[in-house]
Amino acid sequence: MKKLFSVLIACILLLSAQAQEIKKMKIDELANYIAQSDHPLIVNFWATFCGPCIREIPYFQVITEKYKEKNVELILVSLDLPSYYPSKISSFAKEKNIVSTIVWLDETNADYFCPKIDKKWSGGIPSTLFINNKKKYRQFFERQLTDLQVEQSIKNML
Repeated sequence: MKKLFSVLIACILLLSAQAQEIKKMKIDELANYIAQSDHPLIVNFWATFCGPCIREIPYFQVITEKYKEKNVELILVSLDLPSYYPSKISSFAKEKNIVSTIVWLDETNADYFCPKIDKKWSGGIPSTLFINNKKKYRQFFERQLTDLQVEQSIKNML
């Protein structure tokens, strides 16, 4: 019985260690990270309830992995409701096998945070920023992207 209990505890610890950690971030923190980035960066804004967002996340993960030797970084920024943080977002990430970095944007006023990412952003999701500060490259999309569009945007920023 002790052995079974020990195995059960070890399995629980292993599963909890594999859960996606979701960091909470304010818009100024995110904007500073973007501004100071010294490598190609993709910042994708999404939510667990957004069908188009969910459809494009696998493209970002697979294609970004393809360019990891070029130091391309992907950050998935959840715009879910405060009640979703962190457990519902983490459960969703596990269910969908999301392994990329996820942060939850701790902001509720889109009129405040959207212009800090792109002055023309209305707040619609999915939205994605491709940026390479070294090359002074910046491209923002306020729509769902296809796998080919994601790959071409990465190539453009490299």
